[in-house]
Parts: sequence; structure tokens; C-alpha cells
Amino acid sequence: MKINPIFQRLALITGAETLEFFSHIRVIVCGVGGVGSWCAEALVRSGIGSVDLVDSDTICITNVNRQVQARCCSVGRVKVDELAARLHEINPQCRIRAYPKVFSRETAGIFNIEESDYVIDAIDSLSCKLDLIETAAKAGVTLFSSMGMAQKLDPLRLKTAGIWETSGCPLARLVRSGLRRRGFNSSFLCVYSDERLPLHTEIAVSCGSAQCMCPVRKNSEDGFGEWCSSKKVINGSAVTVTASAGMILASLVIRDLCGKTGKIYG
Repeated sequence: MKINPIFQRLALITGAETLEFFSHIRVIVCGVGGVGSWCAEALVRSGIGSVDLVDSDTICITNVNRQVQARCCSVGRVKVDELAARLHEINPQCRIRAYPKVFSRETAGIFNIEESDYVIDAIDSLSCKLDLIETAAKAGVTLFSSMGMAQKLDPLRLKTAGIWETSGCPLARLVRSGLRRRGFNSSFLCVYSDERLPLHTEIAVSCGSAQCMCPVRKNSEDGFGEWCSSKKVINGSAVTVTASAGMILASLVIRDLCGKTGKIYG
């Protein structure tokens, strides 16, 4: 079996048949910020055949410290478009679709989640996150979810567990409460951390204020959203943690696929 030389080193672990299996898999990544952008890149670098990117946001200068597509020269550009261009350069054979849209209960039909093999939840907005979790569960599609990665510096404290077994993560607590209110009792695997560092309140934060450095685009019919001003608190974040969480999410997909083929974890 001929192997794309891009993935030759991975094939030495997975075998040629499993790698070929990867090329027929579709993953939808919702939220391509500090976690989701790295997850999407890891999936493309691992030979996943189709990756959909969903995010309505544009790049802010404050994204540069942790988002793979964010550079000083790309500020103001659409996140999913910038990431899609980067991923095409990594593997031109990967089918990449960019959706500069908010995922919500109202927009869920646009993304054809029922036709995907995996859903990655890297959404910050609680309501949108809950909508995605419910949609994936109803569609019967495997979902892997990132909980809160702000105010953390130690990637070694990242863990994986079912949503109902998570502890010490404020976002996971809100997700559990929100799911209970919606009558949702299924489970799905999460990446989370119980680390919580204090916020340095003496640091002046311009996001969402009149001095905001973002090229602000108000919510409009084109699907773009401006999120900074809706946040009650702007938290700190470190690429060493967010990227590690994204890599773990991608690893969950890859290892699950290897388990299905029975070649490695059979």
C-alpha cells in the first residue's frame, strides 16, 4: 500500500491500513482558538481526511500568544479562513471546510454534524457549548470536549474524564449544571484541569472596552460575532496549556480510531 510520505513516520506506529482508515474520517472542530486551532492542526498532521472548522471570530492581537493561526500580520482576519489556509499548506489533500459562523441551536443544521465521525468541542460560550453537546448526542456522533483552560500554567495537570466525573474546573461545573437543566444525562469524554491561578487584577485589560485593540465587528447577518465585550471577565491563558489540551483532544480521536481498527489497541 502506497503511503503519503507526509505520514510515513506515523505509519510506522499505526500501520498502513489504519493510516488509510484515517483518510476517510471527517472531524468537525467547533471553536478554533487556543485549544481548537492546535487540535485541528494535529488532526491534519495525523492524516485525517476531512476537517471542518467552525468559529465566527476574527483574530485579535491578544490571540497571538496561544492560537496557531494568529500572527501580528493576521490581526483582523477571519480565524477559520486563516487556519484553513495554513492547514491546506500542511496537507493539500485534506478536505478542509471553513465556517465563519457561530454554532448554536439555530445554526446547527448548517454543519451536517450527523455526517461527521467526531466532533471536537472547543467552544468558550456556555450556551453554544451546551447546544453542541446536545446536537452531537442526538446525532450519535462521538464528541470530545475541552473544559476551561484559562488561568493555568501547568499542562501536567490536564486530565481526561467523563463530564460527570470532572472536578475542580469552574467551566465543567457550569456545563454539568446546564446539562442537568436541559435533562441531558449522557456522558462524553472531556479534557480538564483543576488548576486555578489567581488573576492579576492590576493588569489593565483593553478587550471589550472603549480602548479595545480588536478590529471590532458587531454581530451581523454575515455570521461574524464580537465576543470580547460580552465576557464578564477576561482571563489569562498560556499556550503551553491550551495547545496541550488541543493535542490531547486530537489524540483521543487518533487513539479511538486505532482502537476501532484493532491494529494497536485491539
